[in-house]
Amino acid sequence: MMTALATVASVQGTPGDYQIELSCQQQTSCSHCSSSSSCGTGVVSKAIGNKALTWQLHTSHQVKTGQVVEIGFPEKSLLQSAALVYLFPLLMMILGALIGQLWVASLFGGGEVWIIACTAVFTGSGIWIAKMLARRMEQRSQAEVVLIRVLGEVIL
Repeated sequence: MMTALATVASVQGTPGDYQIELSCQQQTSCSHCSSSSSCGTGVVSKAIGNKALTWQLHTSHQVKTGQVVEIGFPEKSLLQSAALVYLFPLLMMILGALIGQLWVASLFGGGEVWIIACTAVFTGSGIWIAKMLARRMEQRSQAEVVLIRVLGEVIL
């Protein structure tokens, strides 16, 4: 199980059944690298800034707004999401190139233009399908987030 620290943004509910909203800053390792000032990825991550992630969570533990909590979620969800987002469009691109080479180019009399067009169409559709499936996986994975422990008040 992967863990992360999150801040309680809001608490709603009755004693014994709380609906809490958690906020967590997305962390990258770019700021810790010695070559972050000359690396393209480091420059992009500085330009984009920090992204806040939010989760909704049901719990029986009493928490207050502003408290820091430790949450956990299964690695399986993260690995499946990464495979879907990165590998599915790549596989669709390869499939599009093969279909373009073996079927479309010979159907329209050869030419690399048809192969490139077929590859682009398959890659675009792969990205679109991956986005749709990733949204469903994100909703499912939010239900898998569990509260591990309450760490206490935020120290300012």
